Amino acid sequence: MGIREEKVTIVNEIAEKLQGSVSTIIADYRGLTVGEVTELRKLLRDAGIEFKVLKNTMTRRAAEQVNLSEVNEFLTGPNAIAFSKDDVVAPARILNDFAKTHKALELKAGIIEGKVIGTSEVQALAELPSKEGLLSMLLSVLQAPMRNFAYAVSQVAEKQEA
Repeated sequence: MGIREEKVTIVNEIAEKLQGSVSTIIADYRGLTVGEVTELRKLLRDAGIEFKVLKNTMTRRAAEQVNLSEVNEFLTGPNAIAFSKDDVVAPARILNDFAKTHKALELKAGIIEGKVIGTSEVQALAELPSKEGLLSMLLSVLQAPMRNFAYAVSQVAEKQEA
């Protein structure tokens, strides 16, 4: 296989990752030590997120191939890209939390379900509660009326006993 065919294969793989991900976050990792990058990779891998350092030119071509050329303006300098197939919030949360303690990591942009978002939107996404947290909130909202009803019934029963 020639060099051109290898590059075409890599561009196609990146395009598949961009299309198959519900959440893709682009970060500048310049200034992180090897140990810090290894720690970050482990955090992301444990959450089922793929973290790759990819060439910008190949990523640009892949983005154009899947109609995401708006992301090309963020593909400058050394970038690492986190791809998540399952959880929309997890890559943004993990990278944002890591960036808070490691100032060298800079969030640049994201692609959420086919829509390109900027840094501020990635950070807002990172602040959302986890799926479990949202389900917990929903459950408490659904339980509240039943709890209030049970409390009212018990108060009526106590009043009639007295």
